[in-house]
Amino acid sequence: MGFKTADMPPVDPAEYDSMPFMDRMRMLATHWVEYGFGGPKQMHMLYVYKLLFYVIAGVVVVGVSTPGLSLADLGDWWGEPIVYEKFIVWTLLFEITGYASSSGPLAFKFAPFTGGWRYWTRRNTLRLPPWPSKVPLTAGDHRTLADVTIYGTILVLLVGLLLAPGTQDNAFPGTDAGLIHPMGLLAYVVLIGIMGLRDRVVFLAARSEQYVAILFFFAVLSTPVDMILAAKVAMVSIWMGAGVSKFGHHFTSVVPPMVSNTPWITSTAFKRKLYRDFPNDLRPSRLSWAFAHIGGTVVELCLPVVLLFSTNTTLTWLAIGGMILFHVFITSTFPLAVPLEWNVFFMFAVAWLFGGFPAGEGWGLGDVSSPLVLLAFAVAFLTMPILGNLRPDLVSFLPSMRQYAGNWASATWAFRGDAAEDKLNQHLVKYNANQIDQLAAAFGKEVAEIFMQKAVAWRTMHSQGRALISLMMRHLDRLENYRIREAEFTCTTLVGWQFGDAHLHNEQTITAVQKRCNFEPGECVIVWIESQPIHRKRLEYKVIDAALGVVERGHYHPADAVNEQPWLPNGPIPHTVTWRREGYVPIGEWAHPSVRATVGA
Repeated sequence: MGFKTADMPPVDPAEYDSMPFMDRMRMLATHWVEYGFGGPKQMHMLYVYKLLFYVIAGVVVVGVSTPGLSLADLGDWWGEPIVYEKFIVWTLLFEITGYASSSGPLAFKFAPFTGGWRYWTRRNTLRLPPWPSKVPLTAGDHRTLADVTIYGTILVLLVGLLLAPGTQDNAFPGTDAGLIHPMGLLAYVVLIGIMGLRDRVVFLAARSEQYVAILFFFAVLSTPVDMILAAKVAMVSIWMGAGVSKFGHHFTSVVPPMVSNTPWITSTAFKRKLYRDFPNDLRPSRLSWAFAHIGGTVVELCLPVVLLFSTNTTLTWLAIGGMILFHVFITSTFPLAVPLEWNVFFMFAVAWLFGGFPAGEGWGLGDVSSPLVLLAFAVAFLTMPILGNLRPDLVSFLPSMRQYAGNWASATWAFRGDAAEDKLNQHLVKYNANQIDQLAAAFGKEVAEIFMQKAVAWRTMHSQGRALISLMMRHLDRLENYRIREAEFTCTTLVGWQFGDAHLHNEQTITAVQKRCNFEPGECVIVWIESQPIHRKRLEYKVIDAALGVVERGHYHPADAVNEQPWLPNGPIPHTVTWRREGYVPIGEWAHPSVRATVGA
């Protein structure tokens, strides 16, 4: 891989389309082992420059706009709560405009590098209200002047909160800079809630599961100790929720392709050791298991407990250092969807909260002003993770705190030919063209197709991807007759943002797309899998024909998926059909009922 040149798979681009689809998947998955996505390293430097701007500009803006803080003496910022508040607001501005998570080429945004505000300030783009039939004034699937106005008001408010001086009302004892005015924080909480009822995409893009409750508690709590504890409990719940989500079959398969995509790890020999027997067996090796569950699960479950309860200064700072290294490693891998700013913010926040306000010096859970405050914390920070793990169909994986754990709802779209896919460009109001067209403009259609399908191969290296392609084998006459696309990247051109949440491209989105594109039956087929509930050993799936709606439902066991190879040499993994639309018959090459699919409860 060069700085300006991509590392291409070993195939003549002109011959690529003539290969059988599963042979392509094997070649691309094998290539991913050694080279990851294969893009030039200047692609990663884009994110380095963006992170430098995020850090340097954030420090300058906070310092210049806040009386009581001095850029000449950053040490005086230690212990000033408005620093923490304003860095949250600064991060929110990055997130809600689309310049943080889900930006740039690693989120398959090439021209331009962002969606975000380009969609949310434009009328008639797709809008996804969470409960349109139940919440008044939220029905509809297109953005109106009211939506654009609410979004614009949120941006103006955030800029105002960032630039306004602190107020001494309810200030911490001894603070020189005060706090952001609580009414401003409450105004944001209310506005993002209204925006979320109109369009859940913007609500999630603002990473509301990370910040809304913290800002709310900073606005309504009356004592400094309670405010700091709210922030501490929030961080601990985020870490531990992510740690719990790594139980089960899925997470071990996430680590090898993530590390394979790390630009600074150039040893192909090391990358091969992440897999059992490269190139014949691409299941995770014991080394990958250690990275996943010792370097991941154990860290996220144990160190946060130390941070929350330790009164020993040395032990606390060792735990702080451990969590900072944890986030440094994640950031350095440049994971797809690239939540880099969030990781950098957490590096700052863990030191600022747990080092600056130690539990042994009056900032521990035992110092809370009232047990009712602890109860409020439990409700605010545990309700969504618990509900989301028990009923993932009701809660996005983001407030469920299952970030990058592998247990995520997933989908794959299949378009019958180029003309079918191009309907998305022709009939939808959107800003980004389809990714194939963004890439083709720079590299030509043949090379673009290889990189588009490399995203599908990446998905097959995870457990759900093997189930998704298995379903495609049964429901498409021939895989080679379709343009098969990773749903996350299709989604980002439809609604302007994506972050691993397949609820953003479920039946609601598909119905809105079909209303505009009028696909014929069989022209656009989507296979869709829900996250695995924590108390069940199976995953639910559905097959959706854009023209017909849901045509089949069923389930499969994740063990069958993780024990198979990405290219499915033994054919589709077993699954059970529990319901099928009357008159609908799968037409795939593997559609015969005797081929490892059973109809029944």
